[in-house]
Amino acid sequence: MTAVAVFGSSQTDPSSAEWQEAELVGRNFALAGIAVITGGYGGTMEAVSKGAAEAGGHVIGVTAPILFPARSGANSFVMELIEAESLSDRIGRMMVLSQGCVALPGSIGTAAELLIAWNTNHILRRSGLPRYPSVAVGEHWLEFRSTMVGRLSALGEDIHWVDTGAQASDWMLRQINPLT
Repeated sequence: MTAVAVFGSSQTDPSSAEWQEAELVGRNFALAGIAVITGGYGGTMEAVSKGAAEAGGHVIGVTAPILFPARSGANSFVMELIEAESLSDRIGRMMVLSQGCVALPGSIGTAAELLIAWNTNHILRRSGLPRYPSVAVGEHWLEFRSTMVGRLSALGEDIHWVDTGAQASDWMLRQINPLT
């Protein structure tokens, strides 16, 4: 099964523009026959899951109950639940099960996910291997990118940077299915 991991905030409000954009990303992938993988909880993860599920797509949630014992479980749109043992296991499973990732606006958890994708691409590029398609959405990540490139010598080209979720899903679909 072809799938895309989508990272984002657990705090996104259902009445926000960020929620609507996350739903659109989930919907776009589902309509293209691509499953979505999220962290399985609320906020952006739930919005992506909702968009995908309502468009007839498959939704995988990779939760980490040991890390988040106060969370009541996966959101109601998750169709396939995977429980990870740790944060690194959770992110690793999401990446291994997917053909690429999208980082929507988020905080430190989303930054960790984006950074792991970025570092993976750094290693793949240096090894002469194809990169793991990774895209970050919004000006939210511009300062992060500036710091990583300016202070830590990361290559900005290891991540694709776009302004909107629609641009991210369009770009990702071209990467994982170049014939479309």
